Amino acid sequence: MTELLVFVGGAVGAPTRYLIDRHIQQRYETVFPFGTLTVNVVGSLLLGVLLGLSEGIGVSEGAVALLGFGFCGALTTFSTFGFETVRLLQDGSLIEAGLNALGSLLLAAIAAVAGYGLAGPVG
Repeated sequence: MTELLVFVGGAVGAPTRYLIDRHIQQRYETVFPFGTLTVNVVGSLLLGVLLGLSEGIGVSEGAVALLGFGFCGALTTFSTFGFETVRLLQDGSLIEAGLNALGSLLLAAIAAVAGYGLAGPVG
């Protein structure tokens, strides 16, 4: 059953990632991958909230599988992040590549910790 929940969550998360990425990238005339940065930070925040709630109020394992491993796992994308960083390097956009690599990792980690802190157990 857990595998099915992960599958269903992923089936929703992957197209959500694509649609958000395309929507954001169409708004900016830049080589910087704002769409991928956004989905990775938002997904990390959501996963932090979910895991905080799981410890705080006891979210079920099924909900964690569906929303955490499935939806958030498919919403976020390390492979696209890596590809876009390499593409920036190949295009000679060294500053943008560095900002993407360091900024994405730092912002996603901060978002996960913030989400956990906002929803986590008190005390």
